[in-house]
Amino acid sequence: MSMKQNIEIDGRQVPFRASAAIPRIYRMKFHRDIYKDLKALERSLGDSTEDASSLDMFSLEMFENIAYIMAKHADPSIPDSPEEWLDEFNTFSIYQVLPKLIELWGLNVQTEVESKKNFARRNAK
Repeated sequence: MSMKQNIEIDGRQVPFRASAAIPRIYRMKFHRDIYKDLKALERSLGDSTEDASSLDMFSLEMFENIAYIMAKHADPSIPDSPEEWLDEFNTFSIYQVLPKLIELWGLNVQTEVESKKNFARRNAK
């Protein structure tokens, strides 16, 4: 099961999708663990504001990569690289988009946990 949500970026609605495939797709494309990266971004985001950002360039790149993977998962017709995809926008704020992506990811994980619990209950009968 997957979760899909549109997030406004640069004045247009962009679809993002979270599913169990995302960690694998992210790992294959970027050779990184999305769980660790999201946790690090959450911490960095909590420590800063849009006016006084404490995000470094590496954190910004992680955000762009996560956003790209979730957008590509929702719409396979988008370009095949994060750079080409990002080039479609003027600018957008990590502080507006990242919390929505984290929320979408959290809803997806919560749904998977609920499904496993229900599956275990059915098989226990």
